[in-house]
Amino acid sequence: MTDKNITKDAMYDAVAPDDFESMLELDRYNARSTAFDKIISATHDHFWDPLDKNYIDFDEPFDMENQPLVPEDFVVALQTDYVSNHLSDPKERIRFINESTLRIFSSILHGEQGALNLSASLCHVLKDQGAQEYAANQTREEARHVTAFAKYIKARWGRPVECGPTLKNLLVEIIHAPEVYKKIIGMQMLVEGLAMGAFASLFNSINDPLGKKLLQLVMTDEAFHHKFGKIWADRTVPKLSAEEHNVIEDWAAHCFQAVLFNLVGPAQQKDLYESFGLDPDKVIAEFAQIMTDDQRRENMKEQTNIFRVLVKTLLNAGIITDRTKAFYGMYVDLEELRGEGDRMVGDDIAEEGIRYLQTINFRDGANKPVSIAAE
Repeated sequence: MTDKNITKDAMYDAVAPDDFESMLELDRYNARSTAFDKIISATHDHFWDPLDKNYIDFDEPFDMENQPLVPEDFVVALQTDYVSNHLSDPKERIRFINESTLRIFSSILHGEQGALNLSASLCHVLKDQGAQEYAANQTREEARHVTAFAKYIKARWGRPVECGPTLKNLLVEIIHAPEVYKKIIGMQMLVEGLAMGAFASLFNSINDPLGKKLLQLVMTDEAFHHKFGKIWADRTVPKLSAEEHNVIEDWAAHCFQAVLFNLVGPAQQKDLYESFGLDPDKVIAEFAQIMTDDQRRENMKEQTNIFRVLVKTLLNAGIITDRTKAFYGMYVDLEELRGEGDRMVGDDIAEEGIRYLQTINFRDGANKPVSIAAE
């Protein structure tokens, strides 16, 4: 890799993407770590196939013309007087809600494509067989997520919308980064943490049974992907020098800020406003008035808030210190998070999903105990 890579544990040792010769070293074959064995073996417990109607049927109907996919309060733009007054017709209001939801699912789809490419890239650089096998498993799971979200979007809207520039730039930056720590923090911790928070929030709000089932099935996988980042943090962060910790802490803050402003920035949806005859500048101006820091902090008190999950992930990993706590403290109560333990908001939803999958995958009744708690 490069001199800038920070490796503190042999299981995360990495080579250059084109250094296949290192994979053929004989000693490597007998030096496989066991740290990932449990989450690798658990793959069978949460297997599902988006092409098999026994798991999920994308032909299930939903009245997109007369039913909103999510409640009105899920669409922040409708909380502005300008947008709310402009969209007085009930059907136009529903169409706006559903078009806004398309933007959410399109961002999720693009994020899953990024996770697929990133986990595949880890297979080329991680030297430890256990870490490499885990990355290969995740690659397969991310591939089915891309298939599933693409099929859902096709069923409800026909096609996705373009990836927003902020999210696209972050995904490109993470995937192209030569440093493994940037990939793991950026994708396994931040983007996967974002996914778990977003999926939990959508799961609890969406009115479409098909969308609800899809989100839960994906969460059964994402909960384990999150654990890979936690294992890295447990093995790496305590061994960092002060200088190295600063580098990792700054990278995490950079990624957090990028996803924060991608999802709350109304400028990302100018095309949506224009398609409804709205002036994007007026929407953005009113949006700024209601989305004060106090409002964001209040919103983050909800367990399902997506950014709250991100901050909790970084805090539990020991990445946030006095250097950056004021930055995150603008959005969430860090002391409150410290008292909550390791459980994440999506864990209960994922465990319920695994029990559902067991009824399909283990028809002989030999169900296993369900736990996705970090090891």
